[in-house]
Amino acid sequence: MTRRTEWPVSATDHGVDPGHEFAAGHTAGSGGTYGPETDHGHGTDPGPGSGEGAGRRTRSRTRSSGSPSSSRAEKGESRDPVEQARNICLRLLTGTPRTRKQLADALRKREIPDEAAEEVLSRFEDVGLIDDAAFADAWVESRHHGRGLARRALVRELRTKGVSSDVIDEAIGQLDSEQEEATARELVARKLRSTRGLDRDKRLRRLAGMLARKGYGEGMALRVVRQALEAEGEDTEGLDEPF
Repeated sequence: MTRRTEWPVSATDHGVDPGHEFAAGHTAGSGGTYGPETDHGHGTDPGPGSGEGAGRRTRSRTRSSGSPSSSRAEKGESRDPVEQARNICLRLLTGTPRTRKQLADALRKREIPDEAAEEVLSRFEDVGLIDDAAFADAWVESRHHGRGLARRALVRELRTKGVSSDVIDEAIGQLDSEQEEATARELVARKLRSTRGLDRDKRLRRLAGMLARKGYGEGMALRVVRQALEAEGEDTEGLDEPF
């Protein structure tokens, strides 16, 4: 059972006050920001364009052109690499599961130090936010039943996601050869009508090629296509040879 993490998911929850750094860097009297008010004590006519209105405009310009660190604070970004790694992973996991390698690659791309990345990734695994086994199971279920991919294609895709071989083997084990062949027959049955009117060899190449792209072996593809053509009355003599 997946445990819930109590980690914060917003800048405020992380303890970052978006306005704190800005306020600290723009105190009264710094850089002449509040100059017009100080003139009042000398009896000087501030003239047009000065006074309280100008002060507000000056402060507004100062606020809008704040330093990069101020802008970063306003956005709730932290300089702590662990905090940064945690925020990146939470954003990437919103709405879709990902493997540990996918998240590790994303952190490396963002130049998060390896030590900080390892700490966050391990913690995410501990609380169940990263679960490569569950990811692989869901991937096989979705891609086989949704796209008709065979085991060979599924193995190839999971490897590119960084799933380990033992986890892949366990996930692929939910598909047996009978289920795989039944799916191949369904794929051919859906495609068969669109090949009518073509000569036999062209139909064979088109249907078998479709199965091959989805990871089905040559022997199974040939057998399934030949049987489908026979059911339509096609002469399949000589179609036992590899295509």
